Amino acid sequence: MSTTLTERTVGPRIAAVSRRTSAWSLPEVRWAAAATVLFVLGLAARFGGGPAWSSTALFLGCYVTGGWEPALTGLRALKDRTLDVDLLMVVAAVGAAAIGQVLDGGLLIVIFATSGALEAIATRRTADSVRGLLDLAPDTAARLTPGGEERVETATLRVGDVIVVRPGERIGADGRVVDGASDVDQATITGEGLPIAKRVGDRVFAGTVNGTGSLRVRVERSAHESVIARIVAMVEEASATKARTQLFIERIERRYSVAMVAATVALLAVPPLFGADPRAALLRAMTFMIVASPCAVVLATMPPLLAAMANAGRHGVLVKSAVAMEGLGRTTAVAFDKTGTLTEGLPHLAGVRVLPGAVADDAELLTLAAAVEDPSEHPLARAVVDAARRAGLAAERVEDFASVPGRGVGGRVAGRLVEVGSPAHLLTEADGRAAAAVAELEGAGRTAVVVRVDGVPAGVLGVADTLRPGAAATVAAIAVLTGASPVLLTGDNAGAAGDLARRVGITDVRAGLLPEDKVAAVRDMRASGRRVLVVGDGVNDAPALATADTGVAMGRTGSDLALDTADAVIVGDDLAGVPAVVALSRRARRVILANLAIAGAFIAVLTLWDLIGHLPLPLGVLGHEGSTVIVGLNGLRLLRAAAWRRAMTAGNAG
Repeated sequence: MSTTLTERTVGPRIAAVSRRTSAWSLPEVRWAAAATVLFVLGLAARFGGGPAWSSTALFLGCYVTGGWEPALTGLRALKDRTLDVDLLMVVAAVGAAAIGQVLDGGLLIVIFATSGALEAIATRRTADSVRGLLDLAPDTAARLTPGGEERVETATLRVGDVIVVRPGERIGADGRVVDGASDVDQATITGEGLPIAKRVGDRVFAGTVNGTGSLRVRVERSAHESVIARIVAMVEEASATKARTQLFIERIERRYSVAMVAATVALLAVPPLFGADPRAALLRAMTFMIVASPCAVVLATMPPLLAAMANAGRHGVLVKSAVAMEGLGRTTAVAFDKTGTLTEGLPHLAGVRVLPGAVADDAELLTLAAAVEDPSEHPLARAVVDAARRAGLAAERVEDFASVPGRGVGGRVAGRLVEVGSPAHLLTEADGRAAAAVAELEGAGRTAVVVRVDGVPAGVLGVADTLRPGAAATVAAIAVLTGASPVLLTGDNAGAAGDLARRVGITDVRAGLLPEDKVAAVRDMRASGRRVLVVGDGVNDAPALATADTGVAMGRTGSDLALDTADAVIVGDDLAGVPAVVALSRRARRVILANLAIAGAFIAVLTLWDLIGHLPLPLGVLGHEGSTVIVGLNGLRLLRAAAWRRAMTAGNAG
């Protein structure tokens, strides 16, 4: 396990290191901003009637501010015998300036400086969120000693220590309950939408939130080995070891640029050896470098991807980089989280089973249960009360209300003793019909809640998570786009996972997963040759999002870590955006291929003309700039609203 960040930061100073830093603190952002401002001022001076020297000076300032860093990085790479694409772009920009095309070179500098700044911002935000994740674990915990309790830093807890966790507190370490009962919200670790009842012998995790009961927990893992710390380590490892993905064209550019530089040098050096005019050789070499430079190829790639990103952003899908936009279109397998992704994470009443004897019908059962649940703050209680209100049932008053953590609530309603709670607490072996109703609801993926009136089981309520609108349509669309049914990866129980999978049309269900299990599943899928897209929202999904080829986070319900780790964010939580952005990415790739064909044709004709015949420099520049304009305009077609409508149509084909 990597402990470089984890062991340094676990402890009382976690909050200090997790503060987000401003984007302006990054030198890449400051230099890119300066280059952009100088370029815009240069445009204003050139086309606004200013003196020629002023626009030239501003453009050259743009070269310096935006080009020095990639130039220096490229020169360092040359020591390792690696030809960096950014260095070649700087060389091409300088070459353009040398023959009077200062504006074109400045545009290249701005494009690459801005791209580097955006990458630096994304990297910093992810690192900040990883550190901030450690804030989930409390700084201190109450440790039991022979003399009572003492407040200690959680980083100093050792295996075997017993800590006291009071109502509403976050649990300070991974361990097992040795005394007490409560409901624990562990959505940050497992993604389960509802609090889980914990009793003696049950396992609990650091960073999860205790409910209304008091627990004593025996520590089983030290702070740097907790599940939260392992999530941090997994995200770090995935971010560090995941290969730096390059745009498709960049892989070609490296080889092409080496050949271009070699040919330029040859045109400059070889003809004079055979008696040619050095000045003519220089002019031919510079003309060749301009017409053969990959400027048009770069613009063949970036405008379609940037236009697709802008279009998707206008429709609620934020794609963080051109690399991510390109990668989305290559997806061949999709894995969904359950709670907060395919569901809204909000429990609702999904079933009522009335038992004979104690109540007359569903309405009476729900009225009594809602009256007792109304004073409770438990999420299950809210689901029951909300269902009664939606049904228009009259609110009854409860007296002698009592709550037993981990078991349920009780009180008197209209003189009748009403108890609502877990089947394990309220049912006995003699309650066969009630047990059968519980088994039926739990088999359908519901959380069963027993209602007992005057000591007799009166009915069973089934509570389930709310399915997100369009979930089934999204799953069907993804299956059509990728040719394979999506996979469900969830920390929830098998019953709830299986029920949701049946409702949305997923057949491959993997339930009860911890974050490391999700990572293992994604790695297995990638090892089989598939390009995996993971869709999730929680802290527990972040390692899988980082490990996948591309990750998509739900914007409204997503944790900071998931939002920063993912390559794209569905801002409005509309699942239809997932297949739509995949379809849009595929169209962008088709436009790129068309642009490459156009740019390649222009380069081939112009370079052959220069090598075989005599290509006038102005005509070479005109042809080069013409190809740039054509491919740029072709890529910008993806900005139109019609492009998103076509993507939605393709995405909803399922």
